[in-house]
Amino acid sequence: MQPLANLAGWVAGWLNAGLGFFYPENCQLCGEARATPAESFVCSGCRARVRFIERPFCERCGLPYEGEITTQFECANCRDAEWHFRSARSAVIARDQMLEAIHRYKYQRALWFEQFLAGLLISQAKPVLALEQCDWIVPVPLYAAKKREREFNQAERLASRLSAATQIPMNTQLLRRVVPTRTQTRLSRRERIANVRRAFAMKRNARLNGERIVLLDDVLTTGATTSACAKVLLAGGAAEVCVWTAARGI
Repeated sequence: MQPLANLAGWVAGWLNAGLGFFYPENCQLCGEARATPAESFVCSGCRARVRFIERPFCERCGLPYEGEITTQFECANCRDAEWHFRSARSAVIARDQMLEAIHRYKYQRALWFEQFLAGLLISQAKPVLALEQCDWIVPVPLYAAKKREREFNQAERLASRLSAATQIPMNTQLLRRVVPTRTQTRLSRRERIANVRRAFAMKRNARLNGERIVLLDDVLTTGATTSACAKVLLAGGAAEVCVWTAARGI
């Protein structure tokens, strides 16, 4: 194993050197402070501005709240909503530099942000998942044509990293997206729910038998996409579905 480890270190060193050659070692978010490829080109100042989601937050959808709330609670929206997931949690709030990093990662192939985003997700999700008995991590799928166009599925890549950190296997052979939905970014909550209502299905011959699923996506905003996925997984035989995302829109 040692020669392989040495080879991996050598390759990583050359990749970082290559990135450093094509991109100046400046933070790719603020453009001012120094940040290396090993730091995902994100400086310590921008990292310090990331807002982690800590209690108090809604126990169902993970929406953070200000103030001195000492008991567990569900927000008013969740009391009226028909969620199919047991709970949803996110690592950080999607705003400012964090939102920019996610958008550039997804839509501009700024893959150097992946280690940064995955690190935030792992730091928050790993301790929680260690207390639970989960069988699979399932990334939210992209429609096949969109995945070919983008050349990667950001949810799948983040799920792979979380899987390696938690030792919970990733399974991409359960869910498929069967409708090429519009992007959710500019849709209202009602429009988002309608947009993804029939967008997902179980893959052919996929079967579940009471497994507990961690559904993984990059961002949760209204919860429409993850709830639609959870509904399909439950109908396919899952015992329960919890959701984790790197960031939470508010």
